[in-house]
Amino acid sequence: MLKIVVPARQIREDFDEAKGEFIPVMTKEQTLQLEHSLVSVSKWEAKWCKPFLPKGNQTTEEFIDYVRCMTLTQNVNPDVYKALTPQLLAEVSAYIDAPMTATTFPKRGNRAPRREYITSETIYYWMASYQIPFECQKWHLNRLLTLINVFNVKNAPQKKMSRQEIMARNRALNAANKKKWNTKG
Repeated sequence: MLKIVVPARQIREDFDEAKGEFIPVMTKEQTLQLEHSLVSVSKWEAKWCKPFLPKGNQTTEEFIDYVRCMTLTQNVNPDVYKALTPQLLAEVSAYIDAPMTATTFPKRGNRAPRREYITSETIYYWMASYQIPFECQKWHLNRLLTLINVFNVKNAPQKKMSRQEIMARNRALNAANKKKWNTKG
């Protein structure tokens, strides 16, 4: 979970006809608790009718609305989101990009990464397929996607070894056996 403090800020000016002058409209300082989760992505996709992933295909307006979808804090004045600074948006973006897990996966060689769009329904399908409890929809999204990736790796058929790899493995086993049994071959 990420906590950010949105500072008090002037968001617009309203005209007071009685006094004949502009009056600044300010927001109060507000602390927001945010969670980047499948629930947040689902809310955002329901409103914008387009995939959220991969991140970066959103306009500033859409990204600010995603921050609204991430908000766990109750009864937030909608004007608070207009007061989000570029620094706060960068902090939220860094939080979204954080892996939130120690699990890593090997690089996929020299193949280009897939630029596939993933919708919330696709992720729910993966959860159902792998029998991942739906309570996990509230996890940080990167952590949930890592768990799904672990299932993919563990369930994938084992890659056949090339002739070179088999020979290298056998050489290593022979060398280890020679050393273990103190023989020359």
